[in-house]
Amino acid sequence: MNARLLCLSMVVGLSLPVAAQAQMLAPGLWELTTSNMKVDNQDLPDLSLILGQLKQQMTPEQRAMLEKQGITMAGKGVQVCLTPAQVASDSIPLTDPQSGCKQEVTDKTGNQWKFRFSCPKAQGTGVATFQSQKEFTTTVNGTFNATGIQQKGSLDTHAQWLGNDCGTVKPRA
Repeated sequence: MNARLLCLSMVVGLSLPVAAQAQMLAPGLWELTTSNMKVDNQDLPDLSLILGQLKQQMTPEQRAMLEKQGITMAGKGVQVCLTPAQVASDSIPLTDPQSGCKQEVTDKTGNQWKFRFSCPKAQGTGVATFQSQKEFTTTVNGTFNATGIQQKGSLDTHAQWLGNDCGTVKPRA
């Protein structure tokens, strides 16, 4: 389960901050779906299955904490609300500032940005490809240590804009 939570945090924490720096995104409700998740070349279950299991296991307090951070597990993936101010800024505060994660864009070519990241228990590289203001994909490869053992992981993320109205999904402060 720790590897699954780490993958989920990588989806949210690594996909959107890079994309936001492109200043190409529309504000509003976004849904991130993940596919091709692997740990040590072993396929992990589909994210929707993992999210279903997490929803059942999470306490109301844990759900409230995620929602307070602007993250809702709904639909096919993770939903986040981006404000116009967040999209216009150089970064979008979707990761916990106390997480210790750092990210650097290493190459910008056309609609594709390459980046590297470093967190206390994970590091690696990725590519963000912007199809439009309302859609982008990321591919991330790296190593992590969620269980005391160094492991390799990879995942693909698809982010789709759902609309201007975020509904009950609160923007992250």
